[in-house]
Amino acid sequence: MTSTEARNAPHGASYSEPLNGWSDAPRRGRGFSLRTLIVLRWLTIVGQSAAILTAYQGLHFPLPLWPCLIVIAISAAVNVGAMARVRRLEASLPDGRQTAIHLGFDIFQLGVLLALTGGLENPFCLLLVAPVTIAAAALPGRQALMLGLLALIAVGVLFFWSEPLPWRPHENFHLPTLYRLGMAMALVTGVVFTAGYAWRVAADAEKLELALATTQDVLQREQRLAALGGLAAAAAHELGTPLATIQVVAKELQRASPPDSDAAEDAALILQQAERCRGILTQLSQQPEGDDALYADVSLKALLEEVVEPHRGFDLAFEVLVKTPPGQPAPRVRRLPEVVHGLSTLVENAADFAATTVRVQAVVDAGWIEIDILDDGPGFASDILPRLGEPYVTSRPQGKARQALAAQIAAAARPSKRRPTAEAPIAPSQGGMGLGFFIARTLLERTGGSVSVGQGLAQSEARGSPRGARVAVRWARPALEVAA
Repeated sequence: MTSTEARNAPHGASYSEPLNGWSDAPRRGRGFSLRTLIVLRWLTIVGQSAAILTAYQGLHFPLPLWPCLIVIAISAAVNVGAMARVRRLEASLPDGRQTAIHLGFDIFQLGVLLALTGGLENPFCLLLVAPVTIAAAALPGRQALMLGLLALIAVGVLFFWSEPLPWRPHENFHLPTLYRLGMAMALVTGVVFTAGYAWRVAADAEKLELALATTQDVLQREQRLAALGGLAAAAAHELGTPLATIQVVAKELQRASPPDSDAAEDAALILQQAERCRGILTQLSQQPEGDDALYADVSLKALLEEVVEPHRGFDLAFEVLVKTPPGQPAPRVRRLPEVVHGLSTLVENAADFAATTVRVQAVVDAGWIEIDILDDGPGFASDILPRLGEPYVTSRPQGKARQALAAQIAAAARPSKRRPTAEAPIAPSQGGMGLGFFIARTLLERTGGSVSVGQGLAQSEARGSPRGARVAVRWARPALEVAA
């Protein structure tokens, strides 16, 4: 998408957003959906009820039946309330905070049930590891750590206080304190180790998922660009005959018109532009011969001047600046075709909407080369920024684009009489297909650059807030600079 298509209204808001498609969001935090937590808790309730009733009815252990059933019933009531919330709010999306609250309740409920049935002497105390492991795999670090501490507190409380382990009548069963201490240490070790292992596995899986998604995004963009290359080759083949016809008709019009008439000027302009189109199509249809151009190097200032030069000539001031550390010369850089074409497209976009000034400046420091393209136009429209850089995204009405194009052709035909002004800049790219910024960004990122957008040069008349547009391209110096 061209910046001319991304800017359709003045506004004072500022933007500085990378166009990388992926950002450094906090790791995990999705949690589980409430429906998943409800299902897991019902399974837990069934298992706890079966264990209590089997011990009381089948093994005839004298455990406190009603207190245990009340604790299980409270868990069931919480689950029924969660089900009602799902039906009312349709809260089925993952929520990290909600997951942490429910897992914390499960740890507390299990701790109370263990305290009533023997504490650390109960073999089911191993189940305290499960909620912490789930938290480590699904929640952010802070919430997972809090749940881990809650489980360790439960282990400490169960070590110092719990009801005796239910056992056969008329038999006394007590484990030594040293054994109970060993059980406590084993639980602490299990919680820490299992949670840490789940944390690392989840982190590696997320990194792999992110890498896969990024690779798919890059591959999709490369496929789009390859498809555009095929379209360009087809256009170069199909447009040759119409352009030849236009040139023949324009020459006939030029011969039939008086030398100083408007019709002769129009015919000369048509011939000039048709020849320019033929040259562009010739470049599109040719394959590069040799690698000399890829390794040609120029000074950074010369590269910027080459990019700006084709756009000079109208009532716009172009500023080209190179800023280097004190006492250091401007570096020499590779004259890569991708860089030349990408920067040229961005400069053309800036010129389309600039009111009076376009500034192209390079800032060089110890590790980076950054090229900023700024203008004093209306700036980027906020509704376009989230999609900026995607193909076939345009916001300018096609009717307005056709009027602008017709007005520019009429003005260019008589440059001495109706020259475009800074108050009404007109550019032929307005109303395009939404491919300019996409192609420029893709080409520049192929060379190792990163593209971002932000504020431009102008100030709003109302409040003095920034306006205009800024497109910045940043490379690590080894990616663009020629080694000395």
